[in-house]
Amino acid sequence: MTRALASIRTVADTQPIEDADRIEVVAIDGWKVVARKDEFKTGDRCVYFEIDSFLPIQDEFEFLRKSCFRSVQGLGDGFRLRTIKLRKQISQGLVMPIHDLLPARYKSAPDGTDVTKMLGVVLWEPPIPTQLQGKVRGNYPSFIHKTDQDRIQNCLKDFRKDWIDHIFETSVKLDGSSMTVFYNEGDFGVCSRNMDLAETEGNSFWQVANMHNLRAKLTDLGMNVAIQGELMGPGVQGNRENLKEIDMYVFDIYDIDNQRYMPASARMSLVHVLGLKHVPLIEQAIFSGFEDVGDFMRYTDRPSLHHSIAEGVVFKSIQDPDVSFKVINDGFLLKEKD
Repeated sequence: MTRALASIRTVADTQPIEDADRIEVVAIDGWKVVARKDEFKTGDRCVYFEIDSFLPIQDEFEFLRKSCFRSVQGLGDGFRLRTIKLRKQISQGLVMPIHDLLPARYKSAPDGTDVTKMLGVVLWEPPIPTQLQGKVRGNYPSFIHKTDQDRIQNCLKDFRKDWIDHIFETSVKLDGSSMTVFYNEGDFGVCSRNMDLAETEGNSFWQVANMHNLRAKLTDLGMNVAIQGELMGPGVQGNRENLKEIDMYVFDIYDIDNQRYMPASARMSLVHVLGLKHVPLIEQAIFSGFEDVGDFMRYTDRPSLHHSIAEGVVFKSIQDPDVSFKVINDGFLLKEKD
């Protein structure tokens, strides 16, 4: 599922900010966004842009230039949205009136209507280091589900309605680079987040796959599967965990034949058989007492592997492995660099 970076939403609520006369907090589902005072009222339709959106250079977004302008290879010039704090209030994303951006007919569009492509918005991705780029063999395989869980701010309603009694496996979300290794009908491949990579000398993804002899192991296994994890270590995302060697930390295994994720027990068993590392597990529990985004945020207030602040926590349903979401730690987002 493609992430809806820009979508039609309804304002759930507005609240004042202490000692602030010109700004207030606008609630969009589980998100909190700082906006000009009295620009929105409860029930208004709007366009909401998630954090990590990269907005195009156009007049409607020029007010963002001073704080958000970025120029990056591969993306060009634009405005990057990230988590910020204004007057002690966390603000995530951008909310704008529909009439500033879209034809009048969109005012009656259903909540969640994706207008990302229409508005020229793309996902912000920092420049990729040389050792991670590699030579491309092809696009990311269509028979493997991409690793991109939705955030709790977008699926809190689903949690309350459908998943409140599920047992969830929780694990620490590591700040690395998404890596997939697959075996499918005799074909072996190694992928970055978006590309199927050819084997080249010095490429970190292939270095790890060969280090664990995964081509031979998956061939002998004879199962059509995709091992998905975080590439971690020197040269990856600043190596905030201060790891001495590059390696892969598995968080999912995708059953290609049945087009679904393996249950937790099967995943852990296969990780052990393959001799791989797994992302740090926290617990298996029912979180029916969690009522709002704040409850989930407090749960993320924990250390990572070797860092005092975890990037976040991933929740995976034991009953249904295809049900999962992530909660990103605000403390991590505020310290995040381009």
